[in-house]
Amino acid sequence: MLPDFLFGRSKIGEKKSYAEYLRKSAVPKEELEIFLEHDSWAQFDPEVGYILGNYMPHDGIDNSYTLSTVMKDGKRTNSIYADKPCRINTYGNSFTHCHQVSDAETWQEYLAGHLGEPINNFGMGGFGVYQAYRRLLRREKEDKDSKYVILYMWGDDYVRSVFRCRYASYYTRWNDYGGYMFHGNFWSNIEMDTHIGKLVEKENRINSKEGIYKMSDPEFMYDNLKDDLMLQLYLLGYDMVNSDLDVEGLNKLAHILELPVVDFSSTDKMMSTATALKNKYSFEATKYILKKTDEFCKANGKELMLVHFDPTNVFREMVVGNKRYDQEIMDFIRDNDYRYFDMNKVHLDDFKKFNLSLDEYMERYFIGHYTPSGNHFFAYSIKDKIVEWLDPKPITYQQNDDKLIRFKGYLPK
Repeated sequence: MLPDFLFGRSKIGEKKSYAEYLRKSAVPKEELEIFLEHDSWAQFDPEVGYILGNYMPHDGIDNSYTLSTVMKDGKRTNSIYADKPCRINTYGNSFTHCHQVSDAETWQEYLAGHLGEPINNFGMGGFGVYQAYRRLLRREKEDKDSKYVILYMWGDDYVRSVFRCRYASYYTRWNDYGGYMFHGNFWSNIEMDTHIGKLVEKENRINSKEGIYKMSDPEFMYDNLKDDLMLQLYLLGYDMVNSDLDVEGLNKLAHILELPVVDFSSTDKMMSTATALKNKYSFEATKYILKKTDEFCKANGKELMLVHFDPTNVFREMVVGNKRYDQEIMDFIRDNDYRYFDMNKVHLDDFKKFNLSLDEYMERYFIGHYTPSGNHFFAYSIKDKIVEWLDPKPITYQQNDDKLIRFKGYLPK
């Protein structure tokens, strides 16, 4: 079972005013100092908030620690054929980054070993679709070797894109381990301008390391998040706040998205209407991002593949025969003929081959995120799709014995 912090669930506790909730989200200065000045899981980035750092989280299989390191260009450390030009770059969230395994146990490394060429990993735990997109833009504008771009989405990535500071959504239930696992600080995001009725892209409100210390000020947190409509909808959906809300802003958002306003007449109605508006808001933002990503790739000679996997909110629902909650996004992807790989469907087909309960099946591949065997399963599940995509084919799929005999570029000089 995935831990709460990974997929946006909240433990219902004492409700607060929104203002009180925001002020209590201020981060202790000593934790921010660890984040900025010491080796830790994440390191500050002025655009997307943070990227991978160097750390050994105690989160692996069999009570092990995992080696999680980063290279100078910001990608997760890779070693399989790393001296060769890389034509595949991957972007996305913690399932792209492969949290809870060591560097050599990512699906990118397993797949690189099979294809005979490197695959770069620019994923990062906690990213939304928008933050992954911004990182994609930055890298692909300067990377002349890459032609194939993978953008991976899962869970509440749609929602994360819109948050100004994701930390404020989960601080009540997440242990930063004294700052060594701190992340989710302010970042570039996308949100609805309710005055003009359009989505707008916003730059990071804290774009310097020194500025991060502002997050220790309760009034700064309140002033910068008091009109964050996505954060309010998120908290309302789990009945975590009950006053000081921007009701006028929420009503404007509902009007723009052509949905009913949040109904405060009862707790159940409030939670259901807020969740419906949250989802619609995040779906519209995601459609915007995917269009922009596709346009960028086409304009820059890149080819794009979208990947989706949500083991909690989608896969589990598919197992019991329910409609996936994000069907609107899947329809959008199909209607626009985007190249797409759905790992949810792969797992559903695989699950049907076993005489196991769902929880027993999940234990085969997951400890929250994928185990090493889970990443191996993913790598060989997407393999055929990638081999079909690449031109020329990877050396291991070229029907040319001469290349195999000469081993050009594969033997020590």
